[in-house]
Amino acid sequence: MDLRNIAIIAHVDHGKTTLVDELLKQSGAFRANQAVAERAMDSNDLERERGITILAKCTSVEWKGTRINIVDTPGHADFGGEVERILSMVDGVVLLVDAAEGPMPQTKFVTSKALALGLRPIVVLNKVDKPDAEPDRALDEVFDLFANLGANDDQLDFPHLYASGRSGWADTDLDGPRKDLSALYNLIVNHVPRPRQLAHKDEPFSMLATTLSADPFLGRLLTGRVETGTLKAGATVQVLSRVGQKIEQFRVSKILAFRGLAQAPVDEAVAGDIVSLAGMAKATVADTICALAVEDPLPAQPIDPPTITVTFGINDSPLAGRDGSKVQSRVIRERLMKESESNVAIRIQDTPGGEAFEVAGRGELQMGVLIENMRREGFELSISRPQVLFREGEKGETLEPIEEVTIDVDDEFSGAVIEKLTGTRKGELVEMKAAGVGKTRIVAHVPSRGLIGYHGEFLTDTRGTGVLNRVFHEWSPHKGPIPGRRAGVLISMESGTSVAYALWNLEERGKMFIGAQEPIYEGMIIGEHSRDNDLEVNPLKGKKLTNVRASGTDEAVRLTTPVRMSLEQAIAYIDDDELVEVTPNAIRLRKRFLDPHERKRQARASA
Repeated sequence: MDLRNIAIIAHVDHGKTTLVDELLKQSGAFRANQAVAERAMDSNDLERERGITILAKCTSVEWKGTRINIVDTPGHADFGGEVERILSMVDGVVLLVDAAEGPMPQTKFVTSKALALGLRPIVVLNKVDKPDAEPDRALDEVFDLFANLGANDDQLDFPHLYASGRSGWADTDLDGPRKDLSALYNLIVNHVPRPRQLAHKDEPFSMLATTLSADPFLGRLLTGRVETGTLKAGATVQVLSRVGQKIEQFRVSKILAFRGLAQAPVDEAVAGDIVSLAGMAKATVADTICALAVEDPLPAQPIDPPTITVTFGINDSPLAGRDGSKVQSRVIRERLMKESESNVAIRIQDTPGGEAFEVAGRGELQMGVLIENMRREGFELSISRPQVLFREGEKGETLEPIEEVTIDVDDEFSGAVIEKLTGTRKGELVEMKAAGVGKTRIVAHVPSRGLIGYHGEFLTDTRGTGVLNRVFHEWSPHKGPIPGRRAGVLISMESGTSVAYALWNLEERGKMFIGAQEPIYEGMIIGEHSRDNDLEVNPLKGKKLTNVRASGTDEAVRLTTPVRMSLEQAIAYIDDDELVEVTPNAIRLRKRFLDPHERKRQARASA
């Protein structure tokens, strides 16, 4: 059977997963009466809740005698480690661009990786049936983007289609019949080359491991593309590290190929095939699985370095151990090490004392997803504020990561956004242009430090209507100090259960993060102070009761609804001397040192 391997790449929310759904349906991968969830490829709970793809996933369809292996990739740069590895596994990419928004930061990020590997993209202008779609403008912008990224003549001569993934059609003409996706299938078969590996099927077997997953029955599963030779189930193979060191030798217990949404066991894998292997104990991502005669490992794609670090510690608050079952540092360390095996974009380091671990990654979203997954597994953690990683330049100067931020806002809010980015956050305005009726697109280069905690502020400034996208741009000389949070916090001076009357009296002091009848402890942050200093308050103080009753003085206590932060908001909100306590049922903010005397001592020492 003829074979094609493609990846679908796009900016977040441009419709990758929805298009894959339709490709599966129209190829006959599902029975006519089969119940299939929407966005079938987003199988993880967090992916469904957030409406984003976090992990790259493979599937395959058949079209007129050709098997097409399709990889659905994440759109967020935080999960770029997945995209970089996946692209080395395919021979072509379908670049999806929203006909209204045009190319966005992540489009640029994933396209630059694809062009650098020499892949020739197929451009699909998606969502052309939206009322504000401008497919011709979007097409021109894609051409300009390719030219700016240094595409060669072959890559610039790209075929394009107009499509609506949700309605399930793609056409070469904007005014075509709009029936189905056959134009896309045909273009993939005719434009994407057959795997070059087919020419090497008589050589000894070798394969580069690209993604790692686990199966409850088969154990570790490594997925990748067979580079040379053929492999039969039951054969004995070896594993080589990136530097050629032999890691282990094992018998391949199962070879699984992708068939629709499921994986089916096959007897043998041929060069060019994308398959998963079971049976190994130690092999991991970027290792080479090969025949015993092979001595040299396959070259692995370099992965962009992490830009932020967050400290994961044990939960040592007075409420520790009430919610979660996994609270020891040993268990937390094992879980983080397991994560670093499958997720090559993060790095784990022990801190002195062994009670906490430094986790370096791409961004706040990636960290938030890891913490949320651990929280659901029953872990209790204390999380520090994200810190940006610096590196030393060639002349000994300090370099920091700069991100390219692209913002779409209503015209009336553009002034406030530019002032924040270029003023206190040390950003540089690169471009500002109209983006549709009443909308402005702003492009700026801003230090990663300046963007920590900015997203919540941005949504407030734009009344929830702005869209912000960011992607790593370059390392640049240090831009100087950036001020942190302006407001102080309200700190509980007592332990117990919060009282409505006390909170009601404290409301004039600032916004509350807790409601009545919630467990609190000394040193816990219960609200934001209306001024810039921290204030210790007593949220347990009840009303002194007397025998006298009067209708005027005994008005009902009506509390303002407290501000409830999501995990990412809480991590971005805290200051350097504060922590987020994360348990399966609660997210609490606290001071690093709960005792007020210890806090003062530490403040004096650091000053």
